[in-house]
Amino acid sequence: MNDTWVRAGEAAITADPARIAELFPAAGREAGRGPIDPDADPHGYRHGTVDDLARERFVVALARTLPAAAAAAELAELSRYGDDAEQRGVLRGLGAAELAGLAGLVAAGPAPATAGAPAPLVETGLRLVAEALRTNDPRLVAAALGPFAAEHLDQHTWRHGVLKALFMGIPLDVVAALDRRADAELARMAAGLVAERRAAGRAVTDDMTRLAAAAGPQED
Repeated sequence: MNDTWVRAGEAAITADPARIAELFPAAGREAGRGPIDPDADPHGYRHGTVDDLARERFVVALARTLPAAAAAAELAELSRYGDDAEQRGVLRGLGAAELAGLAGLVAAGPAPATAGAPAPLVETGLRLVAEALRTNDPRLVAAALGPFAAEHLDQHTWRHGVLKALFMGIPLDVVAALDRRADAELARMAAGLVAERRAAGRAVTDDMTRLAAAAGPQED
């Protein structure tokens, strides 16, 4: 990674948050596009790509600089007009911002249906995660199941996201907080997938059988 360029980009965004609109699409060209761990993670499902990491850092700089509502609006625009790599960068950036404990991304868990409106970054992030989980792009799906989703996605949507990852052959170790959030209903869903694939003579992965057998006991 061209760390000098990335650090300069972080400083530029801190001084003028609007600069992220020009820096975000340039990340692949300036920082690189290869997987961070090409041997163990050649597709970048687990650790992402070099430009993913650059964009993560830009999102964190933006979230540190702008009020939550303004940061949310900017990220929505970046995702709306960006290509799949830029959309992935927004998702991974939300996860990085969540881990950094930034204001507006309070890790309070999925909100009950009767709660008030979520914080602006959370509301926007939930919409972007839901959109990514509807795609057939495995790197977008993997990015969507990171730390942000682990803290804020409702259980029903989260379960279906995990099942989609299984179906797409995405390794389950990309799913943040899987051990904490897995429950008996997810185990039942995984067991159903295993049964369907065996009946059809299709391959069953170790992740599928592990999740079917080892998910926790509680349901929501």
